[in-house]
Amino acid sequence: MKRLSFLLVFILALPIFLFGCNNNEFENLSTYTIDCVYDEQNHTLTCSQTLNYYNNTDNALNKLEFFLYANAFNEGTSVVSTSSFDKAYPNGASYGGIEVKGATCNDTDTEFVVEGDKNSILTVVLPSEIYPDENVKICLDYTITLANINHRLGYGENSINFGNFYPIVCVYENGFVENKFVSNGDPFYSDIANYNVQITYNEKYTMASSGDVVDEKIENGRKTTSVKGEKLRDFCFVLSEKFQKASNTVDGVTVNYYYYDDENYEENLTLSCQVLQEFSNMFGEYPYKTLNVVKTSFCFGGMEYPNLVYISDAVTDEETYRYVIVHELAHQWWYSLVGNNEYQEAWLDESLTEYSTALFFEKHGEYGLDYKNIINGAENTYRLFVDVYSEINGDVDESMNRNLSEFNTEPEYVNCVYTKGVLLYDNLRQTLGEAKFMKCLKEYFESYCYKNANSGDLIASFSKTAKVDLEGFFNAFLNGEVILDN
Repeated sequence: MKRLSFLLVFILALPIFLFGCNNNEFENLSTYTIDCVYDEQNHTLTCSQTLNYYNNTDNALNKLEFFLYANAFNEGTSVVSTSSFDKAYPNGASYGGIEVKGATCNDTDTEFVVEGDKNSILTVVLPSEIYPDENVKICLDYTITLANINHRLGYGENSINFGNFYPIVCVYENGFVENKFVSNGDPFYSDIANYNVQITYNEKYTMASSGDVVDEKIENGRKTTSVKGEKLRDFCFVLSEKFQKASNTVDGVTVNYYYYDDENYEENLTLSCQVLQEFSNMFGEYPYKTLNVVKTSFCFGGMEYPNLVYISDAVTDEETYRYVIVHELAHQWWYSLVGNNEYQEAWLDESLTEYSTALFFEKHGEYGLDYKNIINGAENTYRLFVDVYSEINGDVDESMNRNLSEFNTEPEYVNCVYTKGVLLYDNLRQTLGEAKFMKCLKEYFESYCYKNANSGDLIASFSKTAKVDLEGFFNAFLNGEVILDN
């Protein structure tokens, strides 16, 4: 164990420039075209999906692998911890999954198999190899059966969530990356792609989604909504009979708040607009036309998707509800735009997102959440966690950079990834100084917007911008070596 000194003096920062995503990169993006029909009587979503896949790797490929998150809700494959069971399943255990009925490659039937840990992977065999910079068209037909669960994917009392519903191609890194279903955290990792999605459903529902609505029509009591999304990390939509919508425009972006049973809807919309403005100034411009904040049936506090975030209707405390809104919207920058493997390195987006939440409330004291109180609360919470776990187990693993399966409990995951992450960035900010620290955030966003980053990328980016080697600083936190002063 070693104690870090945070009273270092470094070279003054260079002037801060305005940064934003480079829209001229990645011309050969893969495109998902999905036609969905929702049957509310049977709680099924029937889909025809075409993926125009560009091989942007350095290798010839003879197969494609897709992550099937919908199978996380099969019987015996629960992504719900014991402590969250009652919130997730208010009507008792329920199950769902995905049935892949056919696959073609360039309009010819092709071999496919559902495999991997707990049927998490769909492998489609290509009739012939595709080389770098070539593309191939894969068509899939499948039906998803929804569980009665308040989760990313499932139907609840107030809404129907369609997060991570479709087969999404796995990221390729000297082989396709296969993540597992877990109850802790978000086991997702994906490349930026374009989306054209058409959803048909009962006209009684209102829909919120990623992307932008380009067309909508109603015929025989059925509504068909066409959505287009460019350069998205993934795609999500939510249906509800109860939705009301409040909207405002901020710097050309339409911010929509979908809600029910919310007397404070105007305040929550105003907060969402302020978050958009603040983080665009802090990190880099939000590059999309739409941002949807969606109150929905969900067993956790919230969940992030491109252009859309879940805010759980189970959060009844107003202060906590506002905190969740800010946290989930921060994910538009840290994960949605700057992507990472959330299964392998959950700290990378969650720690920075949690600290970004503290940065927002530092500038907006009108919400009653003081920055110093947030930091002091994190310190006290983390020390209590260490004390309790040490008393019970005799020792505690304080490392942050573990894969999700290596966290033994939900409190261990939350404290090591979220709480300790806030302390990491607060200490780094004190070490570097305000101007240099904020420049590091901007440079990191600019360098990896629309890309995937890993821990080494973040450390290298911060070190380059700060003009000092920060590897030892980060590793002391990540490896559990740092001792936080009392």
